Amino acid sequence: MEFPGHSARLWSRSRAHKAQDPRRSADLCGLGEDPPERSAKHVPPAGSEALRMSAVFRKPKTFRLRALHSQRKFGVAGWSCPEVLQKGCRHFQLPVTGSRLCLYEDGTELTGDYFWGVPDNSELLLLTSGQTWQGCKWRGLHQHCRIQDRYILLVPLLVADVSDISRLLSVFHKPHAGLIQAAQQLLSDEQAPLRQKLLADLLHTVSENIAAETRAEDPPWFEGLESRFRSKSGYLRYSCESRIRSYLREVNSYASVVGVEAQEEYSRIVDVMCRELRAAQYNGSYFDRGAEAGGRLCTSEGWFCCQGPFDMDTCASKHSINPYGNRESRVLFSTWNLDHIIEKKRTVVPALAEAVAERDGREVAWEYFYSLLFTSENLKLVHIACHKKTTHKLSCDPRRIYKPQTKPKRRRPARKCQ
Repeated sequence: MEFPGHSARLWSRSRAHKAQDPRRSADLCGLGEDPPERSAKHVPPAGSEALRMSAVFRKPKTFRLRALHSQRKFGVAGWSCPEVLQKGCRHFQLPVTGSRLCLYEDGTELTGDYFWGVPDNSELLLLTSGQTWQGCKWRGLHQHCRIQDRYILLVPLLVADVSDISRLLSVFHKPHAGLIQAAQQLLSDEQAPLRQKLLADLLHTVSENIAAETRAEDPPWFEGLESRFRSKSGYLRYSCESRIRSYLREVNSYASVVGVEAQEEYSRIVDVMCRELRAAQYNGSYFDRGAEAGGRLCTSEGWFCCQGPFDMDTCASKHSINPYGNRESRVLFSTWNLDHIIEKKRTVVPALAEAVAERDGREVAWEYFYSLLFTSENLKLVHIACHKKTTHKLSCDPRRIYKPQTKPKRRRPARKCQ
């Protein structure tokens, strides 16, 4: 296939190449060829012919395209702005009429004149009629964070959407020593309370040594603890066991309130519960990140999430903490409560004593009371702000207080042989 003007352009290049070497020019003269004019310059084809030639050798433009308020992106290639727009509208199932393309970075609208000047793989945003976009002001934040002297330099102003917040978080996910040092220096001179708190919270988060487990790996975490604790998981398991043991002591001490005729049975049930707890190691696995997934209240890294007040399914404030991170987090975690949904002191223990006193030949379902007193069936881990100390006004399920009575089977009369 021969392109218009292609042979002429090749001939012109050959002439220009020959003219660069004076010796070659002399040789050509000796062979009878006319020497090239050195002052002459090759003028490329102009006008529509040049546009046609450039279009032949040009590759289609490639972009990353997404719609407003959408995190889904897809690659698209095209020879013109309308072509890319049509492909985008077809992919996102949006109307072509009234739609337009703009640069995600700064909101510049993409037109035909600007189309070929945009770098390949630029990120475009598809806007429909009535939608606007001012651009993302956190451009490449994870690449533009720099430590200079004692200052942390970021690209400030506006967070555009979820993906940009994600990039912001990535800066602090695995911060280097320079970031921590700069934040510490800023905090030492900062006077504004709000900025002090923001810097202190930042330092508190980035200085956590979550992965460390032993005393040798993270000595500051163990400050103030007895030398017998050699691992973080071991101490937090012990911490949970201590809470459960304190609940058992409360149940046991209530025996003095129970009537004399019911005290023996009440004490027997408490002893049964005690043996059950020993076998379960006092449910210390609830705070142990190394325990099986079904037996702990945290992630494998040690993150605990507030489960919300007793009368709510979740925590509206999204409280979370990792006591494995540093000493301060460990101390703060001790203020979180294992709250009984059906109250232990006001409801569960008195109901147990009443069930024993009024059993009248029935067997008390101690397993039900055990689950209410010592297991996550009735326990919620809550931040101190989510621990409501008002009366819960919840009661035990009367259908589960006693074990079902089994009726003796009737004996069929023996058949007489005939």
